[in-house]
Amino acid sequence: MIQKANMKKLLLTTLFVLFNAQANAAIVEIYSLDLMDDQRGFCIDIRGHKSKAKIDSGLQAHTCYSYQGSIAVDQGFDSLKMDKGQFYLPAFDVCMEATSNTAQAPLLLRKCQDKKLQMFKWGNNGRIYLVSNEKLCLTVAQGKSRQGGGGSPKHLIRNLLLELCDNTEIPSQMWSVRSMP
Repeated sequence: MIQKANMKKLLLTTLFVLFNAQANAAIVEIYSLDLMDDQRGFCIDIRGHKSKAKIDSGLQAHTCYSYQGSIAVDQGFDSLKMDKGQFYLPAFDVCMEATSNTAQAPLLLRKCQDKKLQMFKWGNNGRIYLVSNEKLCLTVAQGKSRQGGGGSPKHLIRNLLLELCDNTEIPSQMWSVRSMP
């Protein structure tokens, strides 16, 4: 379980990054606070490989690429747009969108519009909520990870979906952001 002191530190870091980005948009990766079965961590990722990612295939939780020294284009979000509720991937000019405002809804990528299913907000508890149904949180699926096609050790993949927010601190529903220098 994540210790409260570490949680406060991570939340303060997240807030610092988000507020600091007000002046200049930064490309950031969004990572799960739960390392699960990969010490490199899991990030929100477009299915496919980096610049060849397939935006029509939706989003997943995938080994974070930042261990390689930079944020990959298929994991890079615009911090300024996040402050306004849109999770925008500028390299592909698309936004994260829920398929519905119900539990177990997967996440797709669509042209950015002012749509309810594209509006998300950060909670002060590290959760990402769907604005049109704040009972739902962005969640990394539990169970065993699947192996991806690259990396050494192999990158790992998990499904990413909206689930009912739990009243307890479930690490698979807790997120933060980081940028690279």
